[in-house]
Amino acid sequence: MSTAIAITQGDPAGIGPEIIAKAFRDAPDDLRGCFVVGDVATLRRAAQCIERPGMPSLPVALIEAPAQALQVPLRCVPVLPLPGLPGPQPWGRIGAEAGRAAAECVVWAARAALRGEVAALVTAPLHKEALSAAGVAFPGHTELLQAEAAKHQGVPLAAMPVRMMLASDELRTVLVSIHISLRDAIEAVTPANLAQTLQITHAALLRTLGRAPRIAVAGLNPHAGEGGLFGQEEVETIAPAIAAARAQGMDVQGPFAPDTVFMRARHAPGHPGEFDVVVAMYHDQGLIPVKYLGVDKGVNVTLGLPLVRTSPDHGTAFDIAGQGIADASSLVEAVRMARKLSA
Repeated sequence: MSTAIAITQGDPAGIGPEIIAKAFRDAPDDLRGCFVVGDVATLRRAAQCIERPGMPSLPVALIEAPAQALQVPLRCVPVLPLPGLPGPQPWGRIGAEAGRAAAECVVWAARAALRGEVAALVTAPLHKEALSAAGVAFPGHTELLQAEAAKHQGVPLAAMPVRMMLASDELRTVLVSIHISLRDAIEAVTPANLAQTLQITHAALLRTLGRAPRIAVAGLNPHAGEGGLFGQEEVETIAPAIAAARAQGMDVQGPFAPDTVFMRARHAPGHPGEFDVVVAMYHDQGLIPVKYLGVDKGVNVTLGLPLVRTSPDHGTAFDIAGQGIADASSLVEAVRMARKLSA
């Protein structure tokens, strides 16, 4: 079984390549055995953009197979180049070629992971508009990986349910729905979706923690509906799903007021959280609290896949791309998490 970890280059017009270069330069022990799936010229440009006076240049090495990553010296970026990828793209611009490059790297890494050729993949940020411009039929990493996994196992997409977890040392949150409109996200709060989310969350954290996780469930409405005064979803949908999960032996509580449950779950010095994870009803409800605590610490983990995938919890940051100032901390945390989960 391979121990190599594939890092996809992300959108070449964004900060993905430069935070990858920074990670290999500044956290060499954490990046040992990792390699980049992407374009050599793009990674060389990224290495150049983080150069500073008096500092040695960061070399980029070509490899032909994941196992060769272990032979590359520290503070050197091993790149497994994919044929046909476009070269460096203009910094900070949405483009179809950039979107195509990002998607092709993810597909290659996903298939390698499904074949057991890499232990995990870490995905640098891509841009969803660029992905769409390239004609990719999926809105983001999660859905693209779900489709590849379902195809690999020969099952319908519906038989490969996945969920997004954002995690840091202080807080974990899992989302019932991901990249859909808020109107559609409200419609997605159904007994079936909630039951599936709770099952996926319980199973994933049971493996990670070695014990049953304490799961808190956020309400959908203000004050978790105030007993039906502000909406019926908590009474008619969320509470029954929690009761059903508890009957199956899961440690699930709620629904709790969304404006306080994340504070109750937060693990801080001298203040252990009441819960191991919060199940949030929609994308921003769950992601804002974790990102507010620090985007340099958060890691995106896809639950439910037959492979390990993590990513930084930030986007392509087109506004600062190419300046060499992007923070690589979240990417390094994503590598650490991927190594832990794949061990």
